[in-house]
Amino acid sequence: MSDSITFADLGLSAQTISAIGAKGFEKPTKIQSACIPLLLKDQVDVIGQAQTGTGKTAAFGLPILEIVDPSLAKVQALILAPTRELAVQNSEEINSLKGERALEIASVYGGASMELQLRKLRRGVHVVVGTPGRVLDHLRRGSLVLDNLKFMVLDEADEMLDMGFIEDIEEVLKQTPEKKRMLCFSATMPPAIQALAEQYMQQPEIVKIQEETMTSTLTDQVYVEIRESDKLEALTRLIDMEERFYGIVFCRTKVQCDEVGQKLAQRGYDAQALHGDLSQNQRESILNRMREKRLSIIVATDVAARGIDISDLTHVINYSLPEAPEAYIHRVGRTGRAGKRGMAITFVTPREYKRFTFIKRIAKSDIERITIPEAGQIIKAKRERIITKLLQYIEGAQVNAQFPKMADRLLHDREAKEVLAAVLEYVYKDELDFDKYREIVPSRERTDRDDNGMTRLFIARGRRDGLDKRLLVDYLIERVGAQDRDIQNVSVQDEFSFVTAPAKIADQIMETFNAIAPKDKPIITRAKPDNPNGKNLTRARRDGRRDRYEERRDRPYKKSGGRSGSSRRRYSSY
Repeated sequence: MSDSITFADLGLSAQTISAIGAKGFEKPTKIQSACIPLLLKDQVDVIGQAQTGTGKTAAFGLPILEIVDPSLAKVQALILAPTRELAVQNSEEINSLKGERALEIASVYGGASMELQLRKLRRGVHVVVGTPGRVLDHLRRGSLVLDNLKFMVLDEADEMLDMGFIEDIEEVLKQTPEKKRMLCFSATMPPAIQALAEQYMQQPEIVKIQEETMTSTLTDQVYVEIRESDKLEALTRLIDMEERFYGIVFCRTKVQCDEVGQKLAQRGYDAQALHGDLSQNQRESILNRMREKRLSIIVATDVAARGIDISDLTHVINYSLPEAPEAYIHRVGRTGRAGKRGMAITFVTPREYKRFTFIKRIAKSDIERITIPEAGQIIKAKRERIITKLLQYIEGAQVNAQFPKMADRLLHDREAKEVLAAVLEYVYKDELDFDKYREIVPSRERTDRDDNGMTRLFIARGRRDGLDKRLLVDYLIERVGAQDRDIQNVSVQDEFSFVTAPAKIADQIMETFNAIAPKDKPIITRAKPDNPNGKNLTRARRDGRRDRYEERRDRPYKKSGGRSGSSRRRYSSY
């Protein structure tokens, strides 16, 4: 398909084109170009295979918005996502694409107020985005009715199956009407998804987008480990280290944009905040100043930066880690263009390592770790730049006649070195002041962590204790107060399991669970560095040798109550 294709060429309405334009999107991605016409024109089921970050949400969201009937306040589209974060992200994205349509989009997921969700569903909703467990809860309560369903979407289907949601998904699908469109989007196509498609989809069209490098090879991507309180200091050091800094600093919120922009301006940088609270005239003024090089730094949110077209940006700074890989890819893509190299620098706090690791994997980029330059390094670099510029000026200067006379007066009865040193101090004193840089406290040491700031944990319970991946994650979240994104690399074997978590969360998990374990028999320990996945442990048990984690008669994850096939279970205590 031609690279010159536009959203208007895909058969979308003028109302939708207007909403897309307001978001700053110019051209459809490959998955959007392939799926949107198919979903608008043909009554077919679709399997879309493409990586995260390729615009899948709009690929199914835009046709849904075109076809759903605003006058019928019933659920006409249901979208299942593996995590609450993705459910919220999809809901917000679809909501931002609806334009002036009188459509209600609701997200439902565990960990949020059930009462608020019930109230919204009672008022009437057209599109529901949710996690399988919470959607199933609403179906059982009767608060979610699917009699008028036109679209059933499985987003990140491979992730949902890997997290143990297969039974919940099948239970949801059984409660959907036979006459509907079913869409399945996944990065990979394992046998389990193929089997699901064969059972629940009607001769689906398969749209497969070739995997490709998502970020420019001209952009050097690096990250720094930093505490939240040291970010501004780190930012100013990185700017000062460069001979020429001309870039965008991305923040998560409008408040943070204002704060960072104001503090940079107070320190003498040509910086300005750009966000949604500014009028169109203010926005245009800032962008014009940036294009004319009268500004060197824009501090922006992702939404405000959409549609910005500024050439020759040298840097993109992710002051706040983006919520999703798509946002990272869009940010980084603003530099390293037209044959010119650029640099993308991402600030990562200790609590963000898991999300950052996920972004790196999806973006398919080598993102190298760097350290923040010391004050001495910056001052030395500035001194060298000043000397180089002065020598270049001296070589080609056409000196006005008044300056040699002034030089004669300054040099009268004084040494030339003394005079020149005083002049340099007078001109560059503030720029070469060590005291303008405050100390940066090193980020938390990585004791018992891997290279991404994570800790691998061994859990002396497995499938024989009634565990699967989803149950284990839910139980850890329930007991420790962690979030879905804190628990990763889950492996459940017959008699033991492994998970990886940020160091602080891992410590909380061990403290919580081992406090209620039998004496001298800890339930959760740090995995051995030379055996992080339990190799040969099962074999030893098959030989009749039990390890020190003896199975208790009261298994901690015993199933009780609930309908057959549900992943929602009550847990007995240790």
